Amino acid sequence: MSLMGVDIGITGVKAVAFGEDGNFLSSAYEEYLLLFPFPGARELDPRRVIEAACRVIEAAECKVKDSDPMKAIGIASQGEAFTPIASDGRMIGNAMIFSDARAEPYVRPWSESFGAERAYRITGHIPYSMYSIFKFLWLKDHQPEVWESAWKFLFFEDLLAFALTGETKTDYTMAARTMMFDVTKKAWSPEIMATVGLSADRLPEVVPSGGIVGTVKPEMASALGLGSEVSVSVCGHDQPVGALGCGAAVPGRASYSIGTVECVCAAVDRLIMSPELMKANLVIYPHVVPDTYTTQGFNATGGSVLKWVRDNLALEEAEEARRNGEDPYDRIIEAASTEPADVILLPHFGPTGTPHLDALGAGVLFGLKLSTTRSEILRAVLEGITYEIKWNLAILGKAGFRLEELRAIGGGARSETWMQIKADILGIPLTTMRVTESTCMGAALLAGHGAGMLDIRTTSWAEPIKTFHPRKEYASTYEERFAVYREVYASLGKAREMLANLQP
Repeated sequence: MSLMGVDIGITGVKAVAFGEDGNFLSSAYEEYLLLFPFPGARELDPRRVIEAACRVIEAAECKVKDSDPMKAIGIASQGEAFTPIASDGRMIGNAMIFSDARAEPYVRPWSESFGAERAYRITGHIPYSMYSIFKFLWLKDHQPEVWESAWKFLFFEDLLAFALTGETKTDYTMAARTMMFDVTKKAWSPEIMATVGLSADRLPEVVPSGGIVGTVKPEMASALGLGSEVSVSVCGHDQPVGALGCGAAVPGRASYSIGTVECVCAAVDRLIMSPELMKANLVIYPHVVPDTYTTQGFNATGGSVLKWVRDNLALEEAEEARRNGEDPYDRIIEAASTEPADVILLPHFGPTGTPHLDALGAGVLFGLKLSTTRSEILRAVLEGITYEIKWNLAILGKAGFRLEELRAIGGGARSETWMQIKADILGIPLTTMRVTESTCMGAALLAGHGAGMLDIRTTSWAEPIKTFHPRKEYASTYEERFAVYREVYASLGKAREMLANLQP
């Protein structure tokens, strides 16, 4: 029997089938388009997402159904984004993704009224426009007809589970990303939900990560080529699920997800409400592993910047890669300078991640000269994305998270060149994994746990391949450039605000 992990991301959805021993069996992937209906808005059409998810499940299952029939499907997804559902099951609105900034005007008034520190003590999150609570407030005011007619609001993991089973459940980690979940009581917070005018019966039931939602409906099983009695589990927010998949859901080790968003996900064995974490906007909420908690530092526009480079600056490399059937990102990375760049990129091509949580983020290329080459700019892109993670690691270290190793996952982890650059900048060993799509692996593990086939506390499928150690000769060079990076960001606060005010 096989287990499948599904990862619903911002730009695409993956499905990977694994044997009970963790052996990779098959996979499928499909992209979908982001929508930008007006400045600051970033949406996904949930119908297209669910259709794509069903297609990749069918494609991955088709390759194994004769030899390893599917027993359980685990679903992980991006956080924060929700879809309004009518009582007949229709999707009646698009999903605002995490970086959608339209709800920014609601953050300060709500924080002043409820209290930012009070909210942190309940939810483990500091108020920011990315969290679902502020998107709910925007929807209520600007699309009242959708708000009133919605029977349920479902997040992407539970939306796919609903499509497969007809049942509505979410897990602790996804609920936490709404900023309406009590991380101590592990339940929806009535006092916070009251500020939105939202009742718990309009949200999915909350269960532990890996909890079974139900079995795939017969008609869906037939359409997707699945057998009977295939269980479906909601597994969680993609970051902690990926950490489990790569064996980094333990203290002293963290996952480093290198994809559309870059994120370091660390684990701790107790709930820490740290002033240092709160000041730096670093969250704390339940991990997917029982009795464990997670905090995360992230760069909101990490891989998206590289995609922008692919589509706008590295057209020659992208076209050559397409002709040769190669990955265009590999071409871009190899075209970058082999030495540290003398120019600095701020990779904030939209709202920033931690520690700033700045909805007015703006990308900056600083230090250009007539002598600056294209290869140096490409190198600056790779470095700038990583400097943002270095900033977060410094804060985690001061808060007591002593990380001895990062485990790299996601598409970006395939490039040895970039892994070495990252290790040099971060000053910490960086290990790549046999299966880079660890979120799918973690979801499959959780599905197996929910189905009673294995125990995630004693079972790991993680298999390290290679560790990249920081090279001492680059340590001082990158420390000096990192100091410039921080100074550039600090000096442009007023300019970012002025630029934002120019937008229509």
